[in-house]
Amino acid sequence: MEVRTTRFGTIELAEDRVIRFARGILGFPELTEYCLLQPGDDACFFWLQSVEDPNLAFVVTDPTFFEKDYSVPIRQEQMESLEMGKLEDAQVFVIVNKIDDQLTGNLQGPLVINTVNKRAEQMVLAEKRWTTRHHLMRVANNAQQTASA
Repeated sequence: MEVRTTRFGTIELAEDRVIRFARGILGFPELTEYCLLQPGDDACFFWLQSVEDPNLAFVVTDPTFFEKDYSVPIRQEQMESLEMGKLEDAQVFVIVNKIDDQLTGNLQGPLVINTVNKRAEQMVLAEKRWTTRHHLMRVANNAQQTASA
């Protein structure tokens, strides 16, 4: 299938690579189909591109790249709604935002994807240890890079 995007042009995508969020992502409940785009083999940031809206794409990452002890407690009813046979079939991502020179991740609202059938859900964690703007890393801005060159 062809997926139109504003960032990457038109891309060809196998139907079995479409990730389906039954209830959408918070703020976008009407958009339920996405694909994961990997910029390179060793990338730690990915694009979660809407299949239905060419303008909508989220930068996402595996939160354990930044927080080794991060985990998402998946309840039995959530496993059933994702049709997940075992926890090992889950892949967790978080949405990344850039605020000034900081990259933050929404560790309170992780995206859980069943890697077998591509069903997905955005969970909301009650644990207050994780926030919607959890610091991941600092990035240099272009002015700083130019001045130091």
